[in-house]
Amino acid sequence: MTFGPLAHALGDITPERFLAEYWQKKPLLIRQAFPDFSTPIDPDTLAGLACETQVESRLVLEQGDIETDQGKPWALREGPFTEATFGQLPEKNWTLLVQAVDHYVPEVRDILNAFRFVPSWRLDDVMISYAPEGGSVGPHIDYYDVFLLQASGTRRWQLGELCDQTTPIRQDTRLRILESFEPQEGENGQLMDWELAPGDLLYLPPQLAHYGRSTSEDCTTWSVGFRALSAEEILCGASDFIAEKLTEDQRYADPDLKLQANPGEITTEAKARLKSLVLAALDDDQALSEWFGRAMTQTKYPDQLIEPETPWQVTDWQEALASGEQLIVTEGSRFAFERCAESSGNLFVDGNAYPFTADLLPLIEQLCAQFIFETDTLTSLLAAPEAQTLITTLLNQGSLSLIDPNDQD
Repeated sequence: MTFGPLAHALGDITPERFLAEYWQKKPLLIRQAFPDFSTPIDPDTLAGLACETQVESRLVLEQGDIETDQGKPWALREGPFTEATFGQLPEKNWTLLVQAVDHYVPEVRDILNAFRFVPSWRLDDVMISYAPEGGSVGPHIDYYDVFLLQASGTRRWQLGELCDQTTPIRQDTRLRILESFEPQEGENGQLMDWELAPGDLLYLPPQLAHYGRSTSEDCTTWSVGFRALSAEEILCGASDFIAEKLTEDQRYADPDLKLQANPGEITTEAKARLKSLVLAALDDDQALSEWFGRAMTQTKYPDQLIEPETPWQVTDWQEALASGEQLIVTEGSRFAFERCAESSGNLFVDGNAYPFTADLLPLIEQLCAQFIFETDTLTSLLAAPEAQTLITTLLNQGSLSLIDPNDQD
């Protein structure tokens, strides 16, 4: 199954309606969002990924670990694992979770095309879970939006209340499992309690309690998650970035100082001066937007982007394109752009910023709109020396790659 850039996963609901009525507001179940869905990754391949050192994976066992903490509930083990690990697992009530499978399997990455009604820089990754009958990670919440696609087997989902950091969680496990959970009624007065079959899709807004449990053998669920920086991450990250641009001259000052009754008092006026200094330092739209673009395109696993052994030259990749190879965004790489003025902008790629002029905007838009580029649509956009320099740079840092379509499985 392929997912083109114009497809979407919302069935009969338009993207405009979804964003207006559901996004970060209420859940939505879409039966057969992907009719006749057939997963391109089987359980053995998923387990194989979980054995790789560079792949983030976890095992959750409801009744205790297979090696340690026997008897403790909701045990968590972190990969990489070995074949022996999987051979020791019980028949039921465990779950394997593998993060960012879209970084390693192009056919999985393609599904992200179906969610481009949300800005692509908000997309995080595709986590895939496998579970035999009874497998679960317990009732919990996420602080980000998520689409849950049933890929094989069946899973029962129950939805609860909106929660926050004061909601009690269990203290007897490393997992953040809710202390109590009760399914709630939806707008139709029916319990939000559904069994999903392959091709069914469930959208959950942030902080909505949910509880999923496998109801069949070989149950796999794809979780399409979205990035949601916390206020702490934004404040710390932006202030550190902006602080690098400040000068020694920008200091606390009090030319309007008045004589105080007690010299040890930090007065209201002093605190106002402090606040004014901080707000003035942060009031740098250009620096703030540059930090945001860099932060939202920072790769999840920077070590995954590999520079070529022999640096690309312009003539090298031009010849490769002429011979039929295709330019693609490397799995795990992130692209976004901003318009700074009518004649300029910034391209953000994997945490780096590349200023561009208006002449390059059509190329920039192409690079940020899809994963695979048709050579015929790029030819006229790559004539300018600035465009050629940019493509060469991105190839040499591993953000772009060239593939032979005839070599694809």
